[in-house]
Parts: sequence; C-alpha cells; structure tokens
Amino acid sequence: MTFRAPVQEQHFVLDHVVRIGELSNAGEVVDAVLEGAAAFAEGEIEPLNRVGDTAGARWSPDGVAMPSGFHGAYQAFVHGGWGTISAPEDAGGQGLPLALGAAVMEDLNAANLAFALCPMLSMGAVEALEAHGSPEQKRDYLRRIVSGEWPATMNLTEPQAGSDVGALRTRAEPNGDGSWRITGTKIYITYGEHDLAENIIHLVLARTPDAPVGTRGISLFLVPKLLPDGSRNDVRCASIEHKLGIHASPTCVMTYGDEGGAIGWLIGPEHGGMRAMFTMMNNARLNVGLQGVGIAERATQRAIDYALGRVQSARVGAESRAAVAIHEHPDVRRMLLRMRALTGGARALAYYAFGQVDRARAGDAEAGKRADLLTPLVKAWGTDVGCEVASLGVQVHGGMGYVEETGAAQHFRDARIAPIYEGTNGIQAADLVGRKLGLDGGLAFDGLIADIRAECEAPAIEALADAVEIAAATLRTAGHDDRLAGSYPFMTMCAVLTAGWLLERQARAAIGGTPFEQAKRAAAGYFHSVIVPEALGLAAGAEAGAELLYLVPADALA
Repeated sequence: MTFRAPVQEQHFVLDHVVRIGELSNAGEVVDAVLEGAAAFAEGEIEPLNRVGDTAGARWSPDGVAMPSGFHGAYQAFVHGGWGTISAPEDAGGQGLPLALGAAVMEDLNAANLAFALCPMLSMGAVEALEAHGSPEQKRDYLRRIVSGEWPATMNLTEPQAGSDVGALRTRAEPNGDGSWRITGTKIYITYGEHDLAENIIHLVLARTPDAPVGTRGISLFLVPKLLPDGSRNDVRCASIEHKLGIHASPTCVMTYGDEGGAIGWLIGPEHGGMRAMFTMMNNARLNVGLQGVGIAERATQRAIDYALGRVQSARVGAESRAAVAIHEHPDVRRMLLRMRALTGGARALAYYAFGQVDRARAGDAEAGKRADLLTPLVKAWGTDVGCEVASLGVQVHGGMGYVEETGAAQHFRDARIAPIYEGTNGIQAADLVGRKLGLDGGLAFDGLIADIRAECEAPAIEALADAVEIAAATLRTAGHDDRLAGSYPFMTMCAVLTAGWLLERQARAAIGGTPFEQAKRAAAGYFHSVIVPEALGLAAGAEAGAELLYLVPADALA
C-alpha cells in the first residue's frame, strides 16, 4: 500500500494542542513544511523501507555499506534542508518551532524508521554542542551537523556498562595541545559507521586521569572520523549487530585507539560529561517517543487498508449471508479504532511536549519544567503504543500479518527496539517517580494535574486524575523499592491521563460533520470510554509496593 503522511491530522494537532500560532506567525511556512515533508517521506524515503529491511547495512573491514538507494535519499535530505527546520538560525537552521520539526520527524519515522535514525541523532548532537560546545567547536562543526553534511552519533554504552553509565572504562589522556587521546570500546552505536557521508562526528563519553568514580568522573569528547587535516582518525567499526529489526540502521561496535588513540576535544568542562550528554539524550528521548508515533501511524494505515479490501465471512446477525470486508466485523473494528485512538493520543502527547520545549526556549521557565516532566511519558508510553499498535496491525492481517511480504511484521520488528534504547522504559518510569514527581518541590506535577482538571469535562478523565493524585501521594512517601515497584503502572496512568486531556481538547475543536472531524471525535470517545478506564485499573499496581515481588527467591523463579 502507499504511505500517506497524515498532514491534516498533524496540522490539527499543531493548531489545537501545541497552539503553534502562539509560537510562530509563519503560517504559510508551516503549511509548506508539512506538505513538503509529506512529499519527501512518501516519495523518497518510504520506497526504501522494504529494501533496507531485506538488504540491510553490510559490514566489511573497510567500513559499512548502506543499502541501494539510501545514498541518494540522504543527499536529498541534506539538500532539501530537512535537518535544519528547527535548528538555531545562527547555526544554519531555520529557527522554526521544534513542534513543527517533530511533525517532519514523525513522517520520516513512519516512512522508514531505519533511515530516520541517522538525522535523529544529529539533532541531539546539535543540542549538546549548542549548549556546551566551545566557540571553535560551533564554528567548525555545528553548521555541518545541522545541515546533515556531517551526521553525528552518541557513544555511551560499553560491554560492561549498559544502563550503568558510571561503569564505563573508555579513557581520555591529554595530549598537551588542547586535544585528548581516546581509547576504548563502545557498543550499540547507531550509525557509528556508514557511507552516507564523508565525515561522522562522534560524541564520546570517557574518563580522564584521576577522575572520580561513577558518573561524576565522566567527560564528553568530540571525536571526528576525519581530523581537520583530512586524515583518518583512529576510530573504527569492528562489527555491526544482527538485529530483530531496523536492519538498514547500522548498530556498531566502535573501537577507539587501535593504533594509539583517537584524537578528540573536550565538550564543556572536564567531568561535565553527564550534564552535556543528558542535553543530547533528552532531545533523543522525545524523538524516540515520536518513533512510536510514526510506527503506529504506518501500522494503522496498513491495517485499515487491508481491512477495507479483505473480504471474509458474513456479518453475524445480518440478513445477507454475503461475505463483507473484515472492517465490518466488530472485533476488527475494535482493533482499528484502538489503533487510531492510541496513535492519536501518543501524537498529541509528543507534540505537546515539543511545544513546551519551544515555550521554554522563548523564556517560559514553567514550560521547561513541564517538558522535563513529560519527557519520560513521551518516551515510554509513546514507544509502548508503537509496539501495541504494530502488534494489532499484525493481528488485523491475520495469518498474512505473520508473512513478511505484507509488511506488517516489519513494523512490529522495527518498533520493538524503541522501548529499550535511549534509556529503557523502566528507567523512564524510575526517572518519573525518582526525580520528576518531586521537580520544583512537586509543583511541576501538581500544576499539570491542575491544568488538566481545569479544562477537562470528561468524567473518566476526572476519575483518572483522582487516581493519579492518590497514587502520587502514596509514591511520594514510599520507600525506594516500593516507589520503583509502582513506577511503571504509575507512568502509564500519567501518560494516558495527559493524552486523554489533549484528545478531549481536540474533540471539542472538531465540531463539524466532515469525515475527519467525525473520526477525531470517535477516537477521543473510544479513548475516554475504554483506554482511560484501563489505566484506572493500574492504580493497584502503582500502590502495591515491592513486597510481593520479593516473596519468592530468585532461584525459585528458575
């Protein structure tokens, strides 16, 4: 089937959820960006999705070769300026709202998630360099990363240091001329090596001599594939992983210092690496939430298209015994509406969070705190939605969904990584209850609940808000284990509550009789009638504590 970027839906969410008119008066530019991004994603990127999945990226000692067609598509991305939409103007960007850039990234994710991962990481590097880089680093690297001419990576994980960043062992030794010599191994480095661009800029976490143990002793370094004189730096891709999905995205094992040490330059102060890296990771976490939205949109479109054309069985209770298209059957209709409602809720939540970042950049400190609070919700629930909707897409196809040729299985396989990388969803839940629930003395969380209560009229939303507040009070006074044991259901409750609020806002704005407006109201109605009550049922898990989890010793579980 042909992918169609959801331009009307995106415009509606930008208008009524983000309220983009308050962020930018460039209405015609917004229209042009949405239409242009749709054409680019549909025409250039989506046709490569199946090619990339079947051929994959290929490693050799000389480097990593990308699938046929990716090179031309990436150059079209660079020359079209699609990486510059929301980047700072002084770095060669267009300075448009991040929320508008989010719509562009949603299209790329939906059309070809493996392709979209390359520019996504560059966006995070731009954030890190803009906030923490030296004037010289910005002068020499920032514009080329913004344009996509030199894509960037994030090098954090090591074989012995996955989620425990403080355990990393990569070393950085000063050279005496302002540069450093980097030695070590990094794993799971997305687009760590490829042939889409001449140069690749690696942002690498490493430990300097006599650094404190743990995360306090970590620094961030800029390590280019090619040095300023054009020579090759001492950094290599030792291998790439063989993965469940995103086959065209090379996931690399990177070695630094096989021949004495890779040359790099410190970003920000020594031992300030985690602060700089989290600037990059927070951007990436919001964008990973968008990956869930994009995959969900694509899986939903494919499932609807199949359900409209697949004829099987008469409808139960109908006078005619003629077979009907399967979308007429209640259970298939349930799955399709659930897919559409979940996708719409996740999109609204993600766009709203990007809009809060825009407001924070304009000087609204409270919006910045709300963006911090929303980030784990967007990353975790958005990617959970991507997985659930992609799984439902396979189910709608029936046995054909399990057959690769239909494409439904690829969405399911591609989606599954998103709840894992950029901080697992369990880590996002721990961040919510451990840090974000108490942000600004608890006022950031309480303010969100107050805004939801002030606007919402749906009884289900009011009931869920009550349950969330009760669970929050329990978790705020709970011990560490009890708080973490309840963190995941609590996070889901908060995400569903916020998404339900934003869907209600859209339903009130969709007052006409067009099919689009009818669909908006139907999706919101389903969300409030079915998905919100499901979230209410999570309250028991949020408040149950950890005792039940440890009643059985680990060896008994085996």
